[in-house]
Amino acid sequence: MANDHAPRAGWPIFRSLANFQPGNLPGDLIAGLTLAAIAIPEQMATARLGGFSPQIGFFAFMAGSLGFAMFGANRFLSCGADSTITPIFAGGLALMATAGTPDYQSLAMALALLVGAIMVAGSLFKLGWIANLLSTPVTVGFLAGISVHILVSQLSGVLGLASPDGPTLYKLGVLASEFDKANPYTLVIGLGVLALVAGCEKISARIPGALIGLVAATIAVIAGHLEAKGVKVVGTVPGTLPTPSLPDIAPERWVKLSSLAILIAVVVMVQTAATTRSFLSDPDKPADVDRDFLGAGAGSLIAGLFGAFPVNASPPRTGIVSETGGRTQVAGLFAAAIVLALLAFGATLLQHVPDAALGGVLLFVALRIIRARQIAMIFRQSFYEFLLVVATAAAIIVLPIEQGVAVGIALSLLHGIWTTTRGRLVQFVQVRGTTIWWPAGRNVAAEPRPDIAVVGLQAPLSFLNAASFHSDVLKVVSASTPKPKLLVIEASGVVEIDFTAAQALHDLFRECRDDGVTVAIARLESTRAQDAFERFGLYEILPRDHVFHSVYEAVHALGGQA
Repeated sequence: MANDHAPRAGWPIFRSLANFQPGNLPGDLIAGLTLAAIAIPEQMATARLGGFSPQIGFFAFMAGSLGFAMFGANRFLSCGADSTITPIFAGGLALMATAGTPDYQSLAMALALLVGAIMVAGSLFKLGWIANLLSTPVTVGFLAGISVHILVSQLSGVLGLASPDGPTLYKLGVLASEFDKANPYTLVIGLGVLALVAGCEKISARIPGALIGLVAATIAVIAGHLEAKGVKVVGTVPGTLPTPSLPDIAPERWVKLSSLAILIAVVVMVQTAATTRSFLSDPDKPADVDRDFLGAGAGSLIAGLFGAFPVNASPPRTGIVSETGGRTQVAGLFAAAIVLALLAFGATLLQHVPDAALGGVLLFVALRIIRARQIAMIFRQSFYEFLLVVATAAAIIVLPIEQGVAVGIALSLLHGIWTTTRGRLVQFVQVRGTTIWWPAGRNVAAEPRPDIAVVGLQAPLSFLNAASFHSDVLKVVSASTPKPKLLVIEASGVVEIDFTAAQALHDLFRECRDDGVTVAIARLESTRAQDAFERFGLYEILPRDHVFHSVYEAVHALGGQA
């Protein structure tokens, strides 16, 4: 969407509050209260997924909410800890430090600062197009693979078993072999919370099923003295408020984090763009994707300064704000204030929350992000792109997760290149009784013109297809009986010509001339392709008066001459 990145006049900060009116306040407060009820258990569970204590998830939510409200544009978008990126960076950080240690947290803070800086740079340099790097099949496969990682990582907590180390499939095998040792209480709690959250979601997304499930599970633990029966709980949650600090890590470790930071930033860009386009502040105006990159980047910078990890836009939470009457980012700020109050005055309420309940919440999140209907649709409509879904998911499941994500991005780029450049040579015929030249086909009544060959390529002409284009054109010329005297290249689909392709065209023009075949170009509409003809000196071998606005003009002007 080209208009996504149009410059906007307005406030330098808190632009999402520019249209705030006192009448918006009741709706924003209700939306903020609902958002807090959804976010509290989700942020705790996401922090646990990344190997952090629950309050770090609260820090991330407050940082993301404040940063986006200050610098973002979308009125509804909720930014905070996110289960999509958490498994990715947790896997990368685990290679450098042990989860739960001060070193691990310092690395997470540094990563958040790097991701934030990349996001801010992406906004300043208008890099919103990066959000289009992942095709839909690759995105669907990516989410399916992440879902499997979350499911497997939480099974041990739900079963009450020790979490095994190793690749995802190995962990799954170990847990399956030890299923008979599962703690029945933790299993009931985990599956019960999963069922409760799913049921509430089915009735209405506004019902805070996760919060209800955590409260019910905590009451059950206390009333039934389940800690003595092997049910693990969150334990003491420090009520200390976050204070700004910089991570204390060596310079070479910043360098090691850079590749992971780029990977995380690309995923955040993709999800932020998808979220802001799905929940437009104004249905009559395009999303300001670049400004929202700035908001999400500011959220990660603040998170890094206050001891947390990278944050991301959340489509489900953003939908909650939109559906419950939110009108501005006051809703997100109010939710952050509620979380801050809980952390300051009610942290002791969280110490008996069972780990299995948080696992149940994450099991629901994992199942929700699998887009089963979309996978089925891709399978029915495009089997080759379904294979992209499978390949991406398999890479993320089998390989270390950050490598799997990199493979997914590479597959998406390769798919885009292949789709863009796979065009084969098309032969045109003159439609009987008209001056129109059209691609040959069963339903096209053609006017016989044996002395003229018209061909075209419906793709950019580049090093990827230049050689085949050159040889295919010569085959058409040599296979025609009698040999055509005029060759017209219909170039409306050629939007770009690179150096390799220009050399192939130069050779083609020369070989046709030496063979007594006149060459003409028709409908060279792309300004980039026109510039390429000038830049690469193609007019030195193809006269300028052999370039026409239509195939008919070329045939009319040169057909008799040839």
